[in-house]
Amino acid sequence: MKTLLINIKELLQVRETHVDKVSGAEMAALPALQNAYLLIKDNLISSFGTMENLPEVADATVIDAAGKTVLPAWCDSHTHIVYAGNRVQEFVDRINGLSYEEIANRGGGILNSAKKLNETSEDEIYDQSKTRLEEVMLQGTGAVEIKSGYGLTVEGELKMLRVIKKLKENYPVAIKATFLGAHAFPTEFKENHSGYIDTLINEMLPKIAEEKLADYIDAFLETGYFSVEETERIMEAGKKYGLPAKIHVNQFTAINGIAACVKHGALSVDHLEIVTDEDIEVLKNSDTMPVALPSCSYFISIPYTPARKMIQAGLPLALATDFNPGTTPSGNMNFVVATACIKMKMTPEEAINAATINGAYAMGLSKTHGSITVGKHANLIITKPITSFYQLPYAFGTDLIDQVVIEGKLI
Repeated sequence: MKTLLINIKELLQVRETHVDKVSGAEMAALPALQNAYLLIKDNLISSFGTMENLPEVADATVIDAAGKTVLPAWCDSHTHIVYAGNRVQEFVDRINGLSYEEIANRGGGILNSAKKLNETSEDEIYDQSKTRLEEVMLQGTGAVEIKSGYGLTVEGELKMLRVIKKLKENYPVAIKATFLGAHAFPTEFKENHSGYIDTLINEMLPKIAEEKLADYIDAFLETGYFSVEETERIMEAGKKYGLPAKIHVNQFTAINGIAACVKHGALSVDHLEIVTDEDIEVLKNSDTMPVALPSCSYFISIPYTPARKMIQAGLPLALATDFNPGTTPSGNMNFVVATACIKMKMTPEEAINAATINGAYAMGLSKTHGSITVGKHANLIITKPITSFYQLPYAFGTDLIDQVVIEGKLI
């Protein structure tokens, strides 16, 4: 099957040669072609160039993209799409003055979601989760990481990961699964942290590995949740089962967690609303991708990741949604890109790089996703007619997506 896009006003993120990620000043450059074509064969990008070099292509479905911008589909490297119910009441509680910690201390937060998930059947969780996945695909997401972490029991975590596996089997979007059993301590283990971590390592991990249910391992490394030492133990256990780390860290406090993550070769460190000079130095020259989650900062009114400081220090940065029922009930990457520009002072070029090629890197997909490169998967956003791609973050409340291509097919 061949699909030919012609008369593309702007073709963004064109990379003749593969790059894993972009860092520092490189993030300000977004390679583009004007008046371009793009040829898809089956599910891969076959060729692209300017219209004056348009090849003759027989038997292709032609899409006229006159006036439109085409760019790689978003790569959302941090979500919790699989969950049961919602936490609407906590939203109202925060409006009425309760803090995240206060809500958690009275049985809300992650433990609230865990209770609902363990009371809900696997089929019902799948049905709720597929609706969310379909929504984000229509919003332009072509690759997504999904975490467990609302089970906090052996069966609950396995149930979540099986739902993620089923989504992976039934939808064309690229999905990476992350085991986040270390999301919070269940009530019965509140005073026995080592007992829960023993359960995680000795009971959950072997079964997850046996069923091949996860690609990565995660922990909520934060004051009041998992300490640096506890997280290191979890990362070491993950390595034994071939699960690299992607860690929640520095959301509320900086406790030298980033240094531990880099030491253990974490693929990404996510949240980073609080970043110290020492953290930046540790991340320099590492292979660990910092990931910012600006819609979480927006929703619960906490600081935004200091993107300018990090990029000026030469670091790469990825953007993701953190789609979850408590602190970010949205998987809209378009809003994430706009919020990064508006609140974090990232340029549109930097934000799009962060949401495509760097997002792909943060889930181990940059060789196949995240840029317009021959041989990569044909996952694309086709906008409505716009004056410039700057309009994407500028018109933050307007749906500017006309069509989405996933694995070479319009969805």
